[in-house]
Amino acid sequence: MAEDAASQMKARLRSDLRVAIKKRLTVEVKVLRTLVAALDNAEAPPVPAAQQAAAHLCHGSAEVERLLLDGAQVRDILLTELHERDGVAKDLERRGEIARAEALRAEVLLIRRYV
Repeated sequence: MAEDAASQMKARLRSDLRVAIKKRLTVEVKVLRTLVAALDNAEAPPVPAAQQAAAHLCHGSAEVERLLLDGAQVRDILLTELHERDGVAKDLERRGEIARAEALRAEVLLIRRYV
Protein backbone atom coordinates (compact mmCIF):
# COMPACT_ATOMS: atom_id res chain seq x y z
CA MET A 1 0.00 0.00 0.00
CA ALA A 2 1.28 3.46 -0.89
CA GLU A 3 2.42 5.73 1.91
CA ASP A 4 0.16 8.78 1.86
CA ALA A 5 0.12 12.08 3.73
CA ALA A 6 -2.37 10.80 6.33
CA SER A 7 -0.21 7.78 7.12
CA GLN A 8 2.83 9.98 7.50
CA MET A 9 1.00 12.43 9.75
CA LYS A 10 -0.50 9.64 11.86
CA ALA A 11 2.97 8.16 12.35
CA ARG A 12 4.20 11.55 13.57
CA LEU A 13 1.17 12.00 15.84
CA ARG A 14 1.53 8.49 17.29
CA SER A 15 5.21 9.06 17.96
CA ASP A 16 4.40 12.27 19.82
CA LEU A 17 1.53 10.48 21.56
CA ARG A 18 3.92 7.86 22.99
CA VAL A 19 6.08 10.65 24.42
CA ALA A 20 3.05 12.48 25.84
CA ILE A 21 1.81 9.29 27.49
CA LYS A 22 5.20 8.65 29.10
CA LYS A 23 5.30 12.26 30.35
CA ARG A 24 1.67 12.03 31.53
CA LEU A 25 0.62 15.07 29.51
CA THR A 26 -3.09 14.33 29.64
CA VAL A 27 -4.30 17.26 27.53
CA GLU A 28 -1.73 16.52 24.84
CA VAL A 29 -2.66 12.82 24.88
CA LYS A 30 -6.34 13.71 24.41
CA VAL A 31 -5.68 16.08 21.52
CA LEU A 32 -3.27 13.74 19.73
CA ARG A 33 -5.73 10.84 19.99
CA THR A 34 -8.46 13.09 18.60
CA LEU A 35 -6.30 14.10 15.64
CA VAL A 36 -5.43 10.47 14.83
CA ALA A 37 -9.13 9.56 15.02
CA ALA A 38 -10.08 12.45 12.74
CA LEU A 39 -7.60 11.25 10.13
CA ASP A 40 -8.76 7.64 10.52
CA ASN A 41 -12.36 8.73 9.99
CA ALA A 42 -11.45 10.71 6.88
CA GLU A 43 -9.72 7.64 5.41
CA ALA A 44 -12.84 5.50 5.77
CA PRO A 45 -14.44 4.88 2.39
CA PRO A 46 -18.10 5.79 2.03
CA VAL A 47 -20.51 2.90 2.56
CA PRO A 48 -23.07 2.45 -0.23
CA ALA A 49 -26.70 2.91 0.89
CA ALA A 50 -27.61 -0.69 0.03
CA GLN A 51 -24.75 -1.96 2.16
CA GLN A 52 -25.82 0.28 5.07
CA ALA A 53 -29.35 -1.12 4.93
CA ALA A 54 -28.05 -4.69 5.08
CA ALA A 55 -25.39 -3.99 7.72
CA HIS A 56 -27.63 -5.00 10.60
CA LEU A 57 -28.11 -8.44 9.05
CA CYS A 58 -24.49 -9.57 9.11
CA HIS A 59 -22.16 -9.63 12.07
CA GLY A 60 -18.86 -10.16 10.28
CA SER A 61 -16.50 -7.52 9.04
CA ALA A 62 -14.52 -7.20 5.88
CA GLU A 63 -11.33 -5.37 5.23
CA VAL A 64 -11.65 -2.52 2.78
CA GLU A 65 -8.97 -0.34 1.32
CA ARG A 66 -8.66 3.01 3.08
CA LEU A 67 -8.85 6.24 1.11
CA LEU A 68 -5.51 7.90 0.45
CA LEU A 69 -5.34 11.51 1.59
CA ASP A 70 -3.01 14.09 0.15
CA GLY A 71 -1.26 16.83 2.10
CA ALA A 72 -3.98 19.40 1.44
CA GLN A 73 -6.69 17.07 2.74
CA VAL A 74 -4.70 16.27 5.87
CA ARG A 75 -4.12 19.99 6.45
CA ASP A 76 -7.85 20.69 6.01
CA ILE A 77 -8.74 18.03 8.59
CA LEU A 78 -6.28 19.45 11.10
CA LEU A 79 -7.49 23.00 10.42
CA THR A 80 -11.08 21.89 10.99
CA GLU A 81 -10.11 20.55 14.41
CA LEU A 82 -8.23 23.77 15.14
CA HIS A 83 -11.05 26.09 14.01
CA GLU A 84 -13.67 24.17 15.99
CA ARG A 85 -11.72 24.68 19.19
CA ASP A 86 -10.91 28.29 18.37
CA GLY A 87 -14.56 29.09 17.71
CA VAL A 88 -15.71 27.51 20.95
CA ALA A 89 -12.94 29.33 22.85
CA LYS A 90 -14.20 32.66 21.48
CA ASP A 91 -17.75 31.82 22.55
CA LEU A 92 -16.54 30.84 26.03
CA GLU A 93 -14.60 34.09 26.35
CA ARG A 94 -17.72 36.09 25.44
CA ARG A 95 -19.59 34.27 28.21
CA GLY A 96 -16.82 34.95 30.71
CA GLU A 97 -15.61 31.35 30.96
CA ILE A 98 -11.98 32.32 30.68
CA ALA A 99 -10.42 29.17 32.16
CA ARG A 100 -12.25 26.88 29.74
CA ALA A 101 -11.41 29.21 26.83
CA GLU A 102 -7.73 29.15 27.79
CA ALA A 103 -7.76 25.35 27.91
CA LEU A 104 -9.09 25.24 24.36
CA ARG A 105 -6.54 27.82 23.24
CA ALA A 106 -3.81 25.53 24.57
CA GLU A 107 -5.24 22.75 22.39
CA VAL A 108 -5.24 25.13 19.40
CA LEU A 109 -1.55 25.84 19.97
CA LEU A 110 -0.83 22.13 20.09
CA ILE A 111 -2.68 21.48 16.83
CA ARG A 112 -0.79 24.34 15.13
CA ARG A 113 2.39 22.25 15.48
CA TYR A 114 1.03 19.85 12.90
CA VAL A 115 -0.58 22.24 10.40
